[in-house]
Amino acid sequence: MRKVLIPILFIILASCLFEEKDYLKIGTNVWPGYEPLYLARELGYFKNVPIHLVEYSSASQVLRAYRNKMINGAALTLDETLLLKDYGFDPVIVLVMDISNGADVIIAREGINSVKDLKGKKVGVENTALGAYVLTRALEKAGLSVNDLEIIPLEIDEHYIWFKKGKVDAVVTFEPVKSKLLAIGGKVIFDSSQIPGEIVDVLVVERSYLNENPDVVRSLISGWFRAVDYMKKNKQEAYKIIVKREKISLKELENAYKGMIIPDKKMNSELIYSKNPKLKKVALRLIKIMQEKKILSSEKFDLDRMFYNEYLAGM
Repeated sequence: MRKVLIPILFIILASCLFEEKDYLKIGTNVWPGYEPLYLARELGYFKNVPIHLVEYSSASQVLRAYRNKMINGAALTLDETLLLKDYGFDPVIVLVMDISNGADVIIAREGINSVKDLKGKKVGVENTALGAYVLTRALEKAGLSVNDLEIIPLEIDEHYIWFKKGKVDAVVTFEPVKSKLLAIGGKVIFDSSQIPGEIVDVLVVERSYLNENPDVVRSLISGWFRAVDYMKKNKQEAYKIIVKREKISLKELENAYKGMIIPDKKMNSELIYSKNPKLKKVALRLIKIMQEKKILSSEKFDLDRMFYNEYLAGM
C-alpha cells in the first residue's frame, strides 16, 4: 500500500506546484508551421514548465478564446495579432514561427484558371483577417474587388466538404486542407509566394503575463528552438510524430514545409530580437493595407511595444 501511495502523492503534489494564473495557455489551430510547439512538448522540452497548449479547430476560435481571456498566448498570423492590438489587448510577439512562401493559397475547381476567372463566382473564405487579406491582395493583383464575387464565410474545417460538394467555386485555404483539395482536382490559382514576406505566423503572449512570468516565456522560446533544431537533425523521426497529429501523409507534410520558412534563432534575432526589428516594416505595410480595407479601426499603433527584444539580452 505504501508503494502505491507514494507515486499518487507525488502526482498530487506536482499538480499543486503551479496555480492556474501561473500557466501560459497557448491557443493554436491545426497548421504544420505550429508543430514545433507540440514536438517540443512531446520531446519533454516543456517538462516542469507551466505551459499548456490548447488546440482549436480554426484561427477564428483562437482569436475568440484570446478575446475571452481563456488563453494568454496564441499562435497567430501577423495580421491577426494586429487585430488583437486593435481590440485593446497588448500582445507581445515573442517568436516568428513561420513565413508563408506558397503555403497559403486560393484553390479553384476545374475551368477556373486564374484569379480573374473568379468574377461572379462563389469563394469560400475563413472569416479572419488573414483570409480577407490573402483574397484582397490576390484580387488587387488581378484588377478585381470583393464586390466582383460572392463571398461565402467558411471555417477552415468546412473548406473541404463545401468544395467537394460544389457549393463553392474556390476557397482561400492552407495546409492540411490544401493537399486534400488538390487530391480531388483542385487547382492553385494564387499563393503567398506572390506576396513574399507578407504572410507571417507569430507566437504572442499577453504583456501582463510576460511581465509577471518572464522565465516561463523564455523556457517556451528555448523549447521551440530546440524542437526546430531537432527537426533539422532528426527529420524523419520528427515528421513521424507530426503526421500523426496533423492526420496527413508524410508526402503532404513535406509539401507543406516546402511552402514555408521556419526561422531559426538567428533569423528571429533579425526579425524581432533587435532594436530595429525587420518585421516592423512588414507590420507597417500590413497596417496600411488593413486600414485602407477598414479591417482595422485604430489610426496609430505602438509597434515598438509589440516586439520581445529582451530575449537575447538574457542569453
